[in-house]
Amino acid sequence: MTNPAEYIKGIHHLTVSVGSAQEDIDFVTQVLGMRMIKQTVLFDGAASIYHLYYANADAEVGSVWTTFPFKKAGVHGRRGSGQIETSSFSVPTDSLEFWVKHLKNHGVENSGIIERFGQKMITFEDRSGIGMAVVGEDNDHRNAWQTDEISKENGIRGIFGATIRTRDIIEMDAYMTKMLNFKKVGHDGNFHRYHIKNGGAMKTIELHHVPDMEQGSWTFGVGIPHHIAFATEKDEHNLELKAYIEGFGYTDVTELKDRNYFHSIYNRTPSGVLFEYATSDIGFAIDEPADLLGHQLLLPPVFESRRSEIVKPLEAIQLPKYLNK
Repeated sequence: MTNPAEYIKGIHHLTVSVGSAQEDIDFVTQVLGMRMIKQTVLFDGAASIYHLYYANADAEVGSVWTTFPFKKAGVHGRRGSGQIETSSFSVPTDSLEFWVKHLKNHGVENSGIIERFGQKMITFEDRSGIGMAVVGEDNDHRNAWQTDEISKENGIRGIFGATIRTRDIIEMDAYMTKMLNFKKVGHDGNFHRYHIKNGGAMKTIELHHVPDMEQGSWTFGVGIPHHIAFATEKDEHNLELKAYIEGFGYTDVTELKDRNYFHSIYNRTPSGVLFEYATSDIGFAIDEPADLLGHQLLLPPVFESRRSEIVKPLEAIQLPKYLNK
């Protein structure tokens, strides 16, 4: 019998709450150089909030970065422990010099090229304070999106991993190693690294032990990361995984939720960070052609009858020029 933890293939996507929608679109498409692949809305709660999706050239699972712009709603949170500290993106190591200059050209303060676990990276923040990094990973051969400023050779291949702040590392280590079968591969100061299967791009998680940091918000809010989603294959695997996680005593696992482009379950981890387990068998081309992803605001069928009500409060946005062709 297969251990349900083996159904986890790597990272599916990362999701954060940001400031304004336009500011986010401009930063992700111009500074990060990612492809905008979906305009939709937050499916939870009563407020009208965009849910924007970005990815690499092929819109692959494991390259997807999604955002909830909360500035217009006036919702803020507090940064602290129990949150994603850094969402990291995979680029070729020899492109890092380019990235230092590119970030500087856009007025983005950054760490310069630093090294952790023997791997070179650059850390920085987006306009709303979300922690980010580009990490040199030469074994990632996914297809980067190309922009006027960022060549395909220098571009982001997809998600590399995420770093989690946690006050208590013992229980979170047990959650990841004993239950999820992630492999701890070492520590570098207060940073502890774990691999999903063989590690590398899409398969690297770090814990940053911050025992004296106060707990941050778990809510939506400007500048507050929301969750890490891990890729599974299909509903049946998620249902087995749900029962498996509950069997360890983590009984706050949600029912299977329909997110239109995938189905998922959620579980609050001992660190406080929310983990999602999302299927990979549906995809982003179910409601618009693969070569036209991101061109229009799309709602799930259950929301379509309320389109005018939902769309009216949304911030007016200007899409990247390639979507207006």
